[in-house]
Amino acid sequence: MIDQYIYDGTFEGFLTAVFEVYDRKPTRVKIVSERLVTVNFFDEEHTIYTDQAKSDRVWKGIEYRIGKKAGNLIYKAFLSEQSDREQVLLRIIKKGFKGENVTDNFADIDVLRLTNLVKIVGREKHRMDAFIRFRLTKDNVYFAEVEPDFDTLPLNAIHFKNRYADQKWLIYDRCRNYGIFYDLKTVNYVQLEISNDINSSLAAPFYFTHDEMHYQDLWKNYFKSTNIPSRKNMRLHLQHVPKRYWKYLSEKQP
Repeated sequence: MIDQYIYDGTFEGFLTAVFEVYDRKPTRVKIVSERLVTVNFFDEEHTIYTDQAKSDRVWKGIEYRIGKKAGNLIYKAFLSEQSDREQVLLRIIKKGFKGENVTDNFADIDVLRLTNLVKIVGREKHRMDAFIRFRLTKDNVYFAEVEPDFDTLPLNAIHFKNRYADQKWLIYDRCRNYGIFYDLKTVNYVQLEISNDINSSLAAPFYFTHDEMHYQDLWKNYFKSTNIPSRKNMRLHLQHVPKRYWKYLSEKQP
C-alpha cells in the first residue's frame, strides 16, 4: 500500500507535502496534485493542506543544506507540471539532504530527469519572452495573453519587470487562468474573467485604444512588406516560430 499525499498543486503545497513526508515517515509515499489524483482502492489517501510555515522550513532547508542552485533547479522543474515531477523532486530533495550531488551528477537518473525538466521549462520561458505581444488597453495597461506549454509566468515576470519597468502591464495565462500584473512597483498574481471575444475584430476596439489598433495594422503591414515570397522557407520558419504560438502574435492575424 502506498500513502498518497494529495496537495493543491502549488509549490508551497508541494513543499508542505515534503515536510509531512519527513514528519510522518511513511514506508512508501507518492505526492500527487489534486488535479491529477485518481481513485485507487489499494492506496491510502491523505489530504495535505498548504502551510506556509512548513513550506518555508523546507525551502530554507533546501537552500541551506543542498544549495541555492539546487533550489533554483527544483523550483523550475516544478513549473514543468509533468506528471512525474513530484516523485523526481522528492527523491532529489532526499538525496540532497543526504549530501549527494544533485546538480551535476548526470549519472544519476533523477539528476538527469531534473536537468531535462529545467531545460524544457527554460526553453518555453525564453519563447514566451520573445513571443509575448502587448496591446494598450483603454485603461492604459499593456495587456498580453499567452498559453505556454508549462507554467512559466513566474519566470517571465522577472524579465518583463526589468524590461518594462516604466509601464503598467498584465500578462494572462489562458491555460491556467491566472496572470501577473505589474503596477509600476510590484508584480502581483491576479485572476480575471476575460471575455472570449476580446480578440475579435468587432470587439477589440471596445477594449483597446484607437492608436493601438492603428499600430497593430502598421505592424502587420511591416511584416507583409518585408516578406520576400521567393525566399519563403516555411519549414525553417516553423522551427523558429512554432504554429502553436501564432494565435497571439499580432503579425500572424488576418
